[in-house]
Amino acid sequence: MSSSGNPPILAGAQNAWDMLSDEQSQKHITTGSGDLNHILGGGIHCKEVTEIGGVPGVGKTQLGIQLAINVQIPVEYGGLGGKAVYIDTEGSFMVERVYQIAEGCISDILEHFPHSHDKSSSGQKQLQPEHFLADIYYFRICSYTEQIAAINYLEKFLGEHKDVRIVIIDSVTFHFRQDFDDLALRTRVLSGLSLKLMKIAKAYNLAVVLLNQVTTKFTEGSFQLALALGDSWSHSCTNRLILYWNGNDRYAHLDKSPSLPVASAPYAVTGKGVRDAVSPNHKRVRVA
Repeated sequence: MSSSGNPPILAGAQNAWDMLSDEQSQKHITTGSGDLNHILGGGIHCKEVTEIGGVPGVGKTQLGIQLAINVQIPVEYGGLGGKAVYIDTEGSFMVERVYQIAEGCISDILEHFPHSHDKSSSGQKQLQPEHFLADIYYFRICSYTEQIAAINYLEKFLGEHKDVRIVIIDSVTFHFRQDFDDLALRTRVLSGLSLKLMKIAKAYNLAVVLLNQVTTKFTEGSFQLALALGDSWSHSCTNRLILYWNGNDRYAHLDKSPSLPVASAPYAVTGKGVRDAVSPNHKRVRVA
């Protein structure tokens, strides 16, 4: 009991107006694509868990790396000036590609702020690819037991690295699908991990991004693609973004959000990273 006689859980109550004001003051992490940011309500949100799923080759890891770079955009250029944790379960994190995307991010900053970096005392130092790479904490995970241990260790790590603003797991399902035979136990373990990640996102004011694979699901007499781990896993995230191919074009579909409408938008993966699609045939944004 607290000194006022209330249980501790009641002593920490917030009013809804303060919660709304807090949400509206939050900055977002840009995806690199204006259209994609638009359907996400400005970008990837801190204090939330966002799942990004799709078929191999559609750009999940590219977007994950882009977010690990973009979270570091200095505050004077409209970013969060934070650091990233990247938990790699598949070995798809290629540091040469990270360097390219960092160069692309710096190029965009210099294009949009051609003179301001000269006036900033820290500007020249910050706008170097080496600086961006140095601020990504990378963990290579080779089994589901290592993944469980890494997520359990996160709270201690984040307590010591308070400038981390995004945690990316690429992918959250890989080892659990490969090595975990007891499906009921797998569901319970993953549920516990997802609750821990939601708690971490709120407690440390950061974004958690879970990259997910797809599987085939037999529905209404035919096989269809679905995100791995089934419908029960969909409750483990605040937002769900599905990446897919439409012919030769990449699209992102916002499938789940507590405050935004279902919507789709085209995007591209270029040498510089994730950007707006440039084909004149694209419809800019589709909202259902």
